Amino acid sequence: MVGKAMSAKNEILRNIRQAKAKIDVPAAPREYRRTLNLDPEARLELFTDRLNDYNATVYRSTEAEIAQTVAQALEARGKQSLIIPPGLSRTWLPPGFAFIPDNGLEYQAIDASEGALTACTAAIAFTGTIILSHGPEEGRRAISLIPDYHLCVVRATQLVDTVPEGIRALADYRTRPLTTISGPSATADIEMIRVKGVHGPRFLDVIIVV
Repeated sequence: MVGKAMSAKNEILRNIRQAKAKIDVPAAPREYRRTLNLDPEARLELFTDRLNDYNATVYRSTEAEIAQTVAQALEARGKQSLIIPPGLSRTWLPPGFAFIPDNGLEYQAIDASEGALTACTAAIAFTGTIILSHGPEEGRRAISLIPDYHLCVVRATQLVDTVPEGIRALADYRTRPLTTISGPSATADIEMIRVKGVHGPRFLDVIIVV
């Protein structure tokens, strides 16, 4: 039965491809605005404003001050330890805190953790969105979705104005799973009761490296 089902599926797909090849489909118009042409500081300000609107806490840092700023964020949250991706730069890790590499941690251990520290692949100023492609510095999706707290480092050079620019920035990551984060996780039911932490961390801090 499985072989017959696959054969029928392949035949349907072949017929669709053949039908599409006979149709001259005009290119979709691309008249929407693709960039805001913001200068770097205006882009940072817009991104920060969006994150603040989402109730995320934003810190600014230089490359040399990342570890110090991580410590500042953890002290403000009362955190003592975080899960980190195996490939995260150890220069980002301040002394006095425990950082646990995710070398295949069980989901229960991730859920019981105080949070996670990751990098990102890109970020979009207009929507206040952070994008993870789950490379070595970002880790698997579990550590940015299961814990209640996420501390993310975003370099100013990774920040673009708009969603179309963000999509183009991800051209080299098409085969990877992507996670988009626009503030702490929140949703509302039909009675408009807002609930945080349903499908991701309830608390998000962002360090912008300039």
